[in-house]
Amino acid sequence: MKFGFTLPSGDARTAAETAAIAEQAGWDGFFVWEPVWGVDAWVCLAAAAMRTERIKLGTMLTPLSRMRPWKLASETATLDNLSGGRVILSVGLGALDSGFAEFGEVTDRRTRAELLDEGLAILTGLWAGQPFSFEGKHYTVRPTEFMPPDPPVQQPRIPIWVVGAWGRLKSMARALRYDGLLPHVEAFTPELVAEMRRYADAERGPGAGPYDIVVEDETPADRSAAAAKVAPYAEAGATWWLDSYWELGGHEEVLARVKAGPPRLG
Repeated sequence: MKFGFTLPSGDARTAAETAAIAEQAGWDGFFVWEPVWGVDAWVCLAAAAMRTERIKLGTMLTPLSRMRPWKLASETATLDNLSGGRVILSVGLGALDSGFAEFGEVTDRRTRAELLDEGLAILTGLWAGQPFSFEGKHYTVRPTEFMPPDPPVQQPRIPIWVVGAWGRLKSMARALRYDGLLPHVEAFTPELVAEMRRYADAERGPGAGPYDIVVEDETPADRSAAAAKVAPYAEAGATWWLDSYWELGGHEEVLARVKAGPPRLG
């Protein structure tokens, strides 16, 4: 199992500082959230890339349904090249209460799902290079030779983790087409994770390659207790654990958790 830390708040300088400390403390991934309006996630991750060498860098998460997929393709490919191939992209419909209605973004769930599907197709198509074209309900893309960017370092693509609503076939099918599952459930249990692992392996079939199942939760400050909490999820088939302390009071408290390091097993 790999371990990531999600920065609950802070600017690009804070992200760079925290990512560097996280790398030194042994974390495998560093993640930031992507608001409708606020501190820009990709500027934060670019700053973090300049201060680190090993740690994975990603979002938790990117609401692709409200974004121009070609803009996101540019940002992610640029960061993957800057970081030497360390980007993970997490996508979903996004939380409506983060400002969708206030800024005139689409709020209808079905339409957002359509935009997400088309956005993923465009994103992966542009990463693969030109010529690329797409004709969808919401987007049309034509091939272009105007200064195409370098492809991502990671091939065949930057890993994409997709939110999947457990029990909803269409949502799960979307997640299984990509590289990892961010389960949307009422509450995580190791038994549920094991059920997800069996389902993912059966639906994707033999030879499909590795597939991440990501658990996002909090662990106690005591690392031995944290390891005891995490271990059953690793045994059940989860491949990543993200410590996400959304309610931590201040930066010093965040740094204390980062410096304590991940809840290593064994």
